[in-house]
Amino acid sequence: MDFQSAFALSAPLGVGLAALGSGIGLGIAVAGALEAIGRQPEASGKILTNMIIGAALIEALTIYALVVFFIVLGRIG
Repeated sequence: MDFQSAFALSAPLGVGLAALGSGIGLGIAVAGALEAIGRQPEASGKILTNMIIGAALIEALTIYALVVFFIVLGRIG
């Protein structure tokens, strides 16, 4: 297998793993936030705000992986 074939196989796999990890992380974050709101409904505003900030940071990692994918894709050709 040559260098370009290795890049062509590894780049989409890397983005897929990043998306899978992001989905798992978001699921855990939302589950924790819903459980916290169920225990303390009066604190739902603060909990939701913190959850949304955390979800944005989790999604940022997936976007970084996508940017790296496009950079690698440009170097393949």
